[in-house]
Amino acid sequence: MIKNIKAITASCYVSMFFLGVSASVVGAAARNIGLSPYQIGLLLAAQNIGFMASVFLSGTLSDSYDKPRILMIGSLILSAGLLAFYRTQLLWVNMVVILLIGAGMATYEGVTDPLLVDSHGERATFHININHFFVNFGAAMMPLYMIFLREDWQRAVAQAGFAVLVIAAVFGATRVKAARKRAASYAERFRILARERVLLLLALAMVAAAGVELGTMGILTTYLMELRGFSQVTSKIGLVVFFLGMAVGRIVAGFLTRKGGIVRYTLGFLGVCIFAFAALYFVDVGGFTYVTIALAGLALSAPLPLMLALAGLLYPNIAGTAMAALKLSAGLGGVIVPFLMSLVTKAASLEVALAVFPAVCLAGFMTLLVAARRIRPAAPAEGSGPQLEAR
Repeated sequence: MIKNIKAITASCYVSMFFLGVSASVVGAAARNIGLSPYQIGLLLAAQNIGFMASVFLSGTLSDSYDKPRILMIGSLILSAGLLAFYRTQLLWVNMVVILLIGAGMATYEGVTDPLLVDSHGERATFHININHFFVNFGAAMMPLYMIFLREDWQRAVAQAGFAVLVIAAVFGATRVKAARKRAASYAERFRILARERVLLLLALAMVAAAGVELGTMGILTTYLMELRGFSQVTSKIGLVVFFLGMAVGRIVAGFLTRKGGIVRYTLGFLGVCIFAFAALYFVDVGGFTYVTIALAGLALSAPLPLMLALAGLLYPNIAGTAMAALKLSAGLGGVIVPFLMSLVTKAASLEVALAVFPAVCLAGFMTLLVAARRIRPAAPAEGSGPQLEAR
């Protein structure tokens, strides 16, 4: 039995690494498989439907049931999905497979953070930040590893599936002490969300930010090859640059942001996304394309984790519910934006569909601006730092 805190923490980090690997599978392998932009959009939508169905369920169950056991089940589902991915050319079968991959990924997203809280108490915030850094690290390593394997994408995905199977065994042998408590029902949680206008606005802005992130992960290599003349290898390097830009941006945002300035920085990063993605997809800068990719990743890195942190600050008494609602919204964004891009591509062209990205960034920025006007400083409790409250 594994009870060592360091081993449990490392298992969480490795899980989130493979969450990132799984999230980048479609984008990294799309051109090797021969997927069209329309098919990419459908697969990403299916993946995020699975994510949405699982993230709220697993997060809720983690309040009442053994967290490592939930993670073991999620790992088995994810492993099965990775091992079955595109073993047949039937699109509908692979949509079911990618839905399972999304459900397994969401188990890691929904349960590892609470497990780190159980394991580390007051130091959990630091470990949660590192936990989410590993998502970007894993997402960057998948296309890089495929290049190393000389485009043998099936071998890369299968090895990831077997690695996740090992993680399932680790969680199966893990035990933690946690108090059992009654979790609020779905209906109770959604009633809380419906009453809080600022939380609802943050959820809508999260749809935009996460939708652009997940949509770009899926379409970037196809865009680079079809419209910018990149090769299989150089397009995957572009995807790696995007993920590394996001990883660096999250570190930078962590140093810049303070509780009192979190709203301003979130707005600033999301505002820069409008211009960064317009430049990435509509300005041909030749040899400097990697620079625009890195800047787009850097700009997009901060809004999602900063909005999660903002929800926790605004609603400290229901922080778990608030953050779970935003994670659910992130999955919804991963359905809406790729599916919208897929429809526009089929009706017009890929070049026209790319306009969806800066347009969604603008919509997210305007929504967040409305939310910001409803947020004000609150009187801090004795011995605490700056506080925020929603009007």
